[in-house]
Amino acid sequence: MTVHLLISAGRGPQECAWAVARLLRRLTADAAGHRVTVDRVRAVPGDRSGTYRSVLLRIDGADAEAFAAGWTGTLCWQAPSPYRVTARRNWYVTARPCPVAAPASPFSVADVEIVGCRTGGPGGQHRDKASTAARTTHRPSGTVVVVDTERHFGLNRRIALDLLRRRVEERDEAARRAVDTPGRHLHDDLVRGNPTRVERPSGADRDRAGRPRRPPLPHRVRR
Repeated sequence: MTVHLLISAGRGPQECAWAVARLLRRLTADAAGHRVTVDRVRAVPGDRSGTYRSVLLRIDGADAEAFAAGWTGTLCWQAPSPYRVTARRNWYVTARPCPVAAPASPFSVADVEIVGCRTGGPGGQHRDKASTAARTTHRPSGTVVVVDTERHFGLNRRIALDLLRRRVEERDEAARRAVDTPGRHLHDDLVRGNPTRVERPSGADRDRAGRPRRPPLPHRVRR
């Protein structure tokens, strides 16, 4: 079982990007106690070092679906801001299962079945007696194109292959858009308040004085 989970700071402040990084660490540690593995597919870094605007995770294992469900919804990282003085302590992010585009169908003439066939319509006796139309089938995707516009099979075959290649590319592009559109909308689905899960700094996240550890400041170049 494989589940892709997108964790996003949405349009929240820089603390939300910090919360994504902290929750990612906590989720990874939690996975060690379940029969799942977590791999980072891609990440969008935040403005601060070690933070993320969003992270896409691949969760594999027998309990992947149940594990992902436990980390789905509005997540809250409850801790003081490491960047500014503010009374706010709740930083919300969203986590949702995210569809991932299937790999593109590679187009190769070796994967195309080409057969001659007869079709109706004008063309005279030559078309009636010979199989001049070309029927091409892209086996990996099942896409079929039939061309009978020319009186010679070789010309119809060439046109059919060009059309078939274009159809396969358009099909892959449509599938990619169908996946990317809802994926982009997930970043706007963040609902603050009423979280499904609240996490707080543990001992490993605190310094000797008991304060939450601050992430490193961005490197500045002296002029």
